[in-house]
Parts: sequence; structure tokens; C-alpha cells
Amino acid sequence: MAEELTELEARIFEWIRQSDFETVAWSTPKAAKSFKVKEDEVYEAVAALTRKVPDRIQVFYKHGSLHIAAE
Repeated sequence: MAEELTELEARIFEWIRQSDFETVAWSTPKAAKSFKVKEDEVYEAVAALTRKVPDRIQVFYKHGSLHIAAE
């Protein structure tokens, strides 16, 4: 990966990669609960991923919801 990912960033990236957040809307509260962190930490990790691995993640808005895809 372009830059070193933190442990949380790597875990969230892998979760996104293995999930279907292209079709199913992303939920930051659910992600925070799953990773046992605060919502702000999830937002910061996703934002960091868009900077660190921009060619491997896509965040987009569709039908009133946030969606995220990763490869």
C-alpha cells in the first residue's frame, strides 16, 4: 500500500473489501460498534484510506446514503 496503514485502517479496509457496501449503505455507527471504537475514529480511518490508498477505495453518495467500495 502507498503509505503505512494503522491497525484500525487496515482492519476497516479489509472489512470494506470483503463487504458489499457498494450495494448496502455504509453505517458509521455500526462500524464503530463492530470495531469497538468511537464514530470519529471510523470517520478518520476512512478519510485516511482515501488519502493513503486512493486507487483501491471509492466513497460515493447514492440514493441518500454513503457507499464505499474497495479492492
